[in-house]
Amino acid sequence: MSAPNRQVGAGDTAIAAVSAIPSGPHALLQLAWPVLIGQAAVMASGVIDTVMAGHLSALDLAAVGIGASIYATIFVTGMGILLALTPVVSHHYGAGRHTEIGADVRQCLWLALALSIGAFWLMLNPDIFLALAKPAPEVAERVRAYLDGASFAVPALFAFRVFFGFTTGIGRPRPVMLFNLLGVVIKLGLNFVFMYGLWGFPAMGGAGAGWSSGVMMCIVAACAWWWCRHDPEYAPYGVFERFDPPNWPALKELLKLGLPVGATFLIDVTAFTFMALFVARLGVQASAAHQVAVSVTVFLFMIPIAVGQASAVLVGQALGAGEPANARQAGVHGLLFGVGLSTVIGMLLTLNTERVAAWYSSDSGVQAIVAPLLVLIGFYHVVDALQNIAVQILRGYKRATVPMVIYAGSLWGVGLAGGYSLALTDWLVPAMGVTGFWLASAAGLTTAGLGVLIYFARVSQSAK
Repeated sequence: MSAPNRQVGAGDTAIAAVSAIPSGPHALLQLAWPVLIGQAAVMASGVIDTVMAGHLSALDLAAVGIGASIYATIFVTGMGILLALTPVVSHHYGAGRHTEIGADVRQCLWLALALSIGAFWLMLNPDIFLALAKPAPEVAERVRAYLDGASFAVPALFAFRVFFGFTTGIGRPRPVMLFNLLGVVIKLGLNFVFMYGLWGFPAMGGAGAGWSSGVMMCIVAACAWWWCRHDPEYAPYGVFERFDPPNWPALKELLKLGLPVGATFLIDVTAFTFMALFVARLGVQASAAHQVAVSVTVFLFMIPIAVGQASAVLVGQALGAGEPANARQAGVHGLLFGVGLSTVIGMLLTLNTERVAAWYSSDSGVQAIVAPLLVLIGFYHVVDALQNIAVQILRGYKRATVPMVIYAGSLWGVGLAGGYSLALTDWLVPAMGVTGFWLASAAGLTTAGLGVLIYFARVSQSAK
């Protein structure tokens, strides 16, 4: 039986048949590759800021680094809450409840507005974050200027994440990919304008990267919602049919899933951020080696993110269509494909550690620390893929509270506390330095991965 009022256009990866939701590798790849390219585009914006600030001064580079970390911490937490929309939409889509999709999108926009107010205030009042980082006064001043501009990106960014949750949930990730690519082009041009002072604008240095992000996101979000309003493929969902005031039962349902997802993101981000702060105590070379490891890890992480998001959408659509067996199959396919691909990549990294270390740094001392560390990163990437894909699949089942608890114990307990013990103290073994942090972090991810995998097995069985 075809989904009511649904026409499939060229290039649309949405699934039209409610009674036959695809769950195989082809459907997974169709959804995953646009997400992967979109993630690469988002990452490219950060690289552009780093490179351009680095050509200005060390102060500008430091300010952009600290400012971007504060911005990411605030945004990622809010984004996690808004990600509740994707499984909600995918369940509605699988069940053919198209008008309910539009209603939930409108409510999620209210949620995005509320989150924007809090996030905007934090961006303009970053004292608590600066107290943790303790930058020099001249750096702190530039961080504040960066955040002043970037604060205007927050409402637009949250609005864009609602569009992302909507269009991804119905199986159409390509528009998000295209808008992210558009954002990179705009970002590059605006950086020259605001950072270097082209066309009569004042040269703002590293702070200009924040202002360019604010303007860029406003443009991208406006384009995305203009597209949504005028593309006939979105018409059946009635997003713009009427104005709805905030509806507490609907918002409560979104928050029931979104709050633990946001908390999970916060746990993940802080475990990573605090590790960097502790590593700074080990000296310049250790910090540089850690930054290389982080760069490699973040770059490789785009793959499990894409596979996990695609798997979650297929799982949600299958459950909405009343096909729990297909939902389980979609989850298993995602895990096998994502973990298998990550294993191959991890092995390739392990075999080329010295070459990769040389790409990142010409400092022989840094290379000496990085090369053996990358062997550990090869394994780290595999377990990172396992836990990330599994936890996203569970979001497709609308299960987020138990994974949040597993994350807290694994990433904060085993990973961060264990890393502190191994790296900086002699409590368990002689202090291992930066390697101790990554060893404990890999152990924490392994614990988290096994925990969420077992939970997925139980949830998918009980769904039958």
